[in-house]
Amino acid sequence: MGTVLSISPATKKAMDADVVDKGDKSLKRPSMFVSLSWKKLVASSAKKSAKKVTPNPNPPCVQVAQRNSENTRKTLQTEERKQRAPIPVPVPTVPTQKPPAAVVQKQGSSPSVVSPRRIVIQASTGELLRCLGDFVCRRCYKLKELNSGEVILWFRNIDRTLLLQGWQDQGFITPANVVFVYLLCEATLEESVASPAELQGAFQTCLYLAYSYMGNEISYPLKPFMIEANKDVFWETSLGIIDRLSGKMLQLNADPHFFTEVFQELKSQRDCNEASLDR
Repeated sequence: MGTVLSISPATKKAMDADVVDKGDKSLKRPSMFVSLSWKKLVASSAKKSAKKVTPNPNPPCVQVAQRNSENTRKTLQTEERKQRAPIPVPVPTVPTQKPPAAVVQKQGSSPSVVSPRRIVIQASTGELLRCLGDFVCRRCYKLKELNSGEVILWFRNIDRTLLLQGWQDQGFITPANVVFVYLLCEATLEESVASPAELQGAFQTCLYLAYSYMGNEISYPLKPFMIEANKDVFWETSLGIIDRLSGKMLQLNADPHFFTEVFQELKSQRDCNEASLDR
């Protein structure tokens, strides 16, 4: 009718033991997986820690102290080099000599230095021409009929003739040129002149040299300057003036102080003439 299975106590124990063994095996497998995973984690941590940079063993305060010490040492070395280097000595120079300034001292006061005054002189062309004419009349005092206007007329007639004939584009008579003419006349005209014609010839010879030296043109004709009474001695007088006055003619143009002296001398001729000329 049916089959009856009978289990003995020994068999049951064996079966229970077999079940227990299977359960133990199933529990022991996860422990192996955990063990392997832990080993991998430890190894990975060791690699990461090995890649970290080793920290500076010296703290920041120690680094600052070291830098300060190095800077101090460099500063001391620089100062020592400066002390050992040669000291530059200025080369003495000779000072330019200057004219001593005028010293003015009042009673009961300390001396004060006064700078030299600058002398300013001025005169018109017409005034200088009158001074020149007065000088000629004063120098050639033997010619009683001579007057300064006549001398000025000799000068103006020559200048006008050269303009009308086209020998020059502008007039020659200027203050500077009148001073130049006076320089030549002062050294050429003599008191022994015996006639107005002789005086005119000598005066116009001075004019010819002045035009040739100071004029704007390359050359000038002889006819306006040379008169019949002076033909024989015109060139002789010209060469004599050049020989004696070449240096002063150059100096008059190059040295302002010399020009000022001649200018003042010419300007004073009118005063001297009015004070001492006895006609």
